[in-house]
Amino acid sequence: DRFRRTLAHGRLASTYLFVGPEGVGKRTFAEWLAAALLCANRRHDSLDACGHCDSCRLSMAGTHPDLLRVSRPEDKTTLPVDLFIGPADKRNREGLCHDIALRPLVATRRVAIIDDADDFSVETANCLLKTLEEPPPGSLLILIGTSMARQLSTIRSRSQVVRFERLEETQVAEVLRREPHSLEASEAARLAAISGGSVSRALELAEGQLDQARQTLLTRLQSPRLDANDLARVFEEETKAVATEPRIRRRAMRELLAATIGELRGRLAESVGDVTRTDAIIRQLDACFDAEVAIDRNGNQSAVVASLANHLARLAR
Repeated sequence: DRFRRTLAHGRLASTYLFVGPEGVGKRTFAEWLAAALLCANRRHDSLDACGHCDSCRLSMAGTHPDLLRVSRPEDKTTLPVDLFIGPADKRNREGLCHDIALRPLVATRRVAIIDDADDFSVETANCLLKTLEEPPPGSLLILIGTSMARQLSTIRSRSQVVRFERLEETQVAEVLRREPHSLEASEAARLAAISGGSVSRALELAEGQLDQARQTLLTRLQSPRLDANDLARVFEEETKAVATEPRIRRRAMRELLAATIGELRGRLAESVGDVTRTDAIIRQLDACFDAEVAIDRNGNQSAVVASLANHLARLAR
């Protein structure tokens, strides 16, 4: 509704920053918005693409020449400068900043979707600065990130922020039941309940290995006595069972941390009236939150796990 009103009044910004947890529809909405804006038959106050014109067919095929997409390569930890201003031998003659300033080939504007906005380096953000401050006429940039805390001030101050909230369980379950996922209603409901409002997290859990890792960890956390070394081993071994690639392992670690936090919050609700136990659980939660921050900052996973396991075991006594 917000974007429909914006279009109706002719007040579309040149740069939007979509911020919210993974798996809540930011990328899907960005693609949908881009397709609508590039559609040849769209009414000026509508966000519905016709689905039949040349632009719509190209958008659906992922080959629209006026829809530019940039994302962090899997072997990189930040968005490379080359993606924005071209390789060294073709500086400012290739890359997103060059391409978005070109005349549209099919539509009446150019749209760029920049994924992984969390991973801008200062150098890369500075390369984008001129485009943000002096956007080509009719162009639109959509940046996608997970939290405001991870956005550089260069980006934040020059973008209109659109916040995406976690989905309701019923919404996640509905998406899981629909094609192309087509899960049974009972399985969709089970995964939605532990998804934290994220469709992508639910789908990862549906693959089995992450779900099994989660169950193994929760079983260990419910032991009468926690051993720090044993708990650290469970974290390490279960994330390795999910994947060996570092980036996916980190995502698996975040899921296990989320499961731990969920378990502790349940205990906190049951500890009302027991001041000592409540204090210990709150401190355990603080340790989990610190671990989340460290993982998000690409801290050494083994060191983070060892510290967390020590805190959880010590405070459980």
